[in-house]
Amino acid sequence: MGKLIIRGQKRLKGEVTVSGAKNAAVAILPATILSEGSCIIENVPDILDITILKNILTNLGAKIENLNSSTIKVDVSNVSSYVATDSQISKLRASYYLMGALLGKFKRAVVTFPGGCDFGVRPIDQHIKGFEALGAKVDIEHGKVIIAANRLVGAPIYLDVVSVGATINIMLAAVKAEGITTIENAAKEPHIVDLANFLNAMGADIKGAGTDVIKIRGVKELKGGHTYMIIPDQIEAGTFMIAAVATRGDVLVKNIIPKHMESLTAKLQEMNVKVEEFDDSIRVTGRDKIQKVNIKTLPYPGFPTDLQPPSTVLLCRAEGTSTITEGVWDNRFQYIDELKRMGANIKVEGRMAVIEGAVRLSGAPIRATDLRAGAAMVIAGMMAHGETTVSNIECIDRGYEKLEEKLRNLGADIRRVTNEKSKNR
Repeated sequence: MGKLIIRGQKRLKGEVTVSGAKNAAVAILPATILSEGSCIIENVPDILDITILKNILTNLGAKIENLNSSTIKVDVSNVSSYVATDSQISKLRASYYLMGALLGKFKRAVVTFPGGCDFGVRPIDQHIKGFEALGAKVDIEHGKVIIAANRLVGAPIYLDVVSVGATINIMLAAVKAEGITTIENAAKEPHIVDLANFLNAMGADIKGAGTDVIKIRGVKELKGGHTYMIIPDQIEAGTFMIAAVATRGDVLVKNIIPKHMESLTAKLQEMNVKVEEFDDSIRVTGRDKIQKVNIKTLPYPGFPTDLQPPSTVLLCRAEGTSTITEGVWDNRFQYIDELKRMGANIKVEGRMAVIEGAVRLSGAPIRATDLRAGAAMVIAGMMAHGETTVSNIECIDRGYEKLEEKLRNLGADIRRVTNEKSKNR
């Protein structure tokens, strides 16, 4: 286990290239199970979640070849088991996509209940509702989800709440079902569109991805043999945009889709930050003073819940009192106590954080409580006076590719040390 040691008050300046989208990759890799043969996937992020997922697929019989640092070839010809009870599944929330993929492939699935970041109740009732509507029987026994169907038949499915996970899982299960499946009140996130495009490239018939009604006409087979490139990671892009503002920097964030960043761009402009959009990049120029804002996280195209923790840190710099209301998860403010150790003045009232801005943050030993909070702690360290040590950084490695290296290239004073080295400091 390592730590990040950060000396703050360094302006970020230069260019940074965003990696492939974590949330798209963790859906597309399980989706390869549905194909016949192999496919090549480009722009795959080199992160811990993907390493875990590749190991799980390998244990199911897939052959995975790394063609370069961001391109893999996945051959699922020898995947013959619908039982995914690998111990690593409990480390990865997105492992629940194996349910939909294995059910779609074999009409059966046995999957260990998934893990991942713990910041609130994340039930799978809408996933189960979708599987049952398609004709499957679902049981949960001894920490495993057991799904079986004689046949899968398309059906109309209305999601009681907008759920990215349920939308994706139903798509995976329905793509080879008989007839037409309609998902109403579907999630609209960019990675759902990316998954639909990937499946369609293999021969699926999915229309409406990116809207709240998705129609899936089942097909008999999905062919392999094609190459697909994953979209850029909007959350990583947003993290660098926020970091630029937090450090009064000037950063060009490259390899992004500016439309995906509109909700963040609008808030940064409201804070009096200069944001310039180009075809596939955004330049963010911080200012000495930024204005208070109120933010509410919502499903896409609303403000992303995954950018809530970094935004909370940024608002510690803003003039006046800001609020952030969490509209997606129950308990995503666990990291606030870490910021208070650095001098932040934040009160949590239910799903709302009230942030008194224009405070001086001081370096302190803090920990990453989850993936996105981990990125927020790094930004806090770069804002702070003195030295900050961030522990539990395997959380960060789950979703950010070479974060400290990219920040160092922008001028941050940040380094990774092992616990042994940090003890001897």
